Amino acid sequence: MTAPVQTLRLADAREAADLAAFLGRLIHYDRAAAVRIQAGGGAIAVFGRPPSFEVLAIRTARVAGPEETVRLDVTVSAGELLESVAGAELAVPAAVTGPPWAGVLPPRGGWRELPGLPGVAGMQGAVAAAVAEFRARDEALPPERRTRAERDRIGREIWSRTVGGTGLPLRAVHAAQSLGFLRPTPEGVTGAALLAAGSWLRLRTPFGSIAVRTAGVGGLTVTPA
Repeated sequence: MTAPVQTLRLADAREAADLAAFLGRLIHYDRAAAVRIQAGGGAIAVFGRPPSFEVLAIRTARVAGPEETVRLDVTVSAGELLESVAGAELAVPAAVTGPPWAGVLPPRGGWRELPGLPGVAGMQGAVAAAVAEFRARDEALPPERRTRAERDRIGREIWSRTVGGTGLPLRAVHAAQSLGFLRPTPEGVTGAALLAAGSWLRLRTPFGSIAVRTAGVGGLTVTPA
């Protein structure tokens, strides 16, 4: 493993465990995944892009001790970062060349809450219904049309639908569930919310956030315009 450039201590070992679980899920989708880390103001934010969902996933954690004043912005291997998590500490690996998405992150401020987001159970139900619809339509395809292109077309149609009365694409909710962000909220903790800032939408939960960027005509993406 590449020698670390910095060691950070998180305020809560449970947050470190949640961060490790997040990294593990990213690697499940892409063994060569990279993440961008930003630290400042007593917190760390880790950004990743799970393939196929076309979203950005964000996991945050509080930083403890003298590391609270650390400012950091670096792109690293998700696998190396996962290997470095030990208890409440993590060693930041050496930087890697970042993928294109790492240069286009959501804004830090200016977010406003939007109405219309269903509750967690409603969002989980929408994902389950979409998965069932995809399987049914896939099984109904005649042999000559059972191609990757046709399955991709069906998937794009289903996952680009919006949730409730919002502009949030269903694939963002699917990503949140797949990454462990869409869970029942503990008592006394603020639940899921939909936020907007400029051309970005963000599904925020107590366990992590999913962000998508509007790109004019034709949908949502996280690649530069």
